[in-house]
Amino acid sequence: MRGWKPAPDMNHEAHESLEGHEFQKRFWFFVAFACFVVFVVGISAQTFHGEVTTVEVYVTVTDNTGRLMTGLTRDDFEIFEDGDPQPVTQFSDKRTPVSVGVLLDVSDSMRGQPIVDARGALDRFTADLLDPGDEGFVAAFNHMPRILAPWTAPPSRLAGRFNNERPSGGTAIYDALFATTPLFQRRQHTRAALIVISDGADTASDHSLAQARETLRRSDAFVYAVAIDSAAEQRVSTRVNPEALREITGPSGGYTEVVRTSADIGPATERIAEELNSQYTLGYAATRPQDGSWRSIRVRVKNHDYLARSRRGYFATVPRA
Repeated sequence: MRGWKPAPDMNHEAHESLEGHEFQKRFWFFVAFACFVVFVVGISAQTFHGEVTTVEVYVTVTDNTGRLMTGLTRDDFEIFEDGDPQPVTQFSDKRTPVSVGVLLDVSDSMRGQPIVDARGALDRFTADLLDPGDEGFVAAFNHMPRILAPWTAPPSRLAGRFNNERPSGGTAIYDALFATTPLFQRRQHTRAALIVISDGADTASDHSLAQARETLRRSDAFVYAVAIDSAAEQRVSTRVNPEALREITGPSGGYTEVVRTSADIGPATERIAEELNSQYTLGYAATRPQDGSWRSIRVRVKNHDYLARSRRGYFATVPRA
């Protein structure tokens, strides 16, 4: 008969429908399983990251004469957190990039040769003694702090930034530290240092020594001070206070060097650069929860003729992403 078509094979269509349904079941099962695996792996990675934090500690080692000691190995060091020994899980004696801030006193007492010597020493420090892979900022202070150049790389581009500074006014070291320390939260490198050059006691700060110390504790930066103590040229009340500076530099792992004339600024900054070139990087796994508390750190060299300097602790906060 014209137009006649055979009746569809119901069994064949049912079979194809069953096969299609089975394929869809297997497909969605596979997708669900894959998502589950990704979810579980992700959760595991987050848990590991959240529970174990590597604490990096930069260390300077000297002998009892102050000579820098290089060539040590991982096995030469011991680390303690809150008095408990920690296995050293990371070690390097290679120089790593550093973020360096320079803070120069331009108060009235720096007139004449002191400011000339300081400019020359700091130009050489930033242009020749730091590496091109480092970064730096420069700031000046009298009774008011001023950021002359924010983080800059390579640091050689900072040369000449103090040329227009004319010494005047009082000395506000603590205010300057309080104003510049937040810059370290925006640095590019983990290792950091701050260099302070001053020839006078703090006479104009609104902030206290204790406040300056507390804000520096959160920067993780080594702090170095070059104190120009020209006793013949200043009254006792305005002479630099090395003990106050040592209270700032000591806990960071840095130091305060007292020099007698501004001509000694150059050699003093050279010694700081040499130290930055000779530091060790140690690391250990902190497994306690990151609860924001302060935790003390002590690094010791097994050879007791050597002295290790490092920051004395850290705040156990979750690292920024």
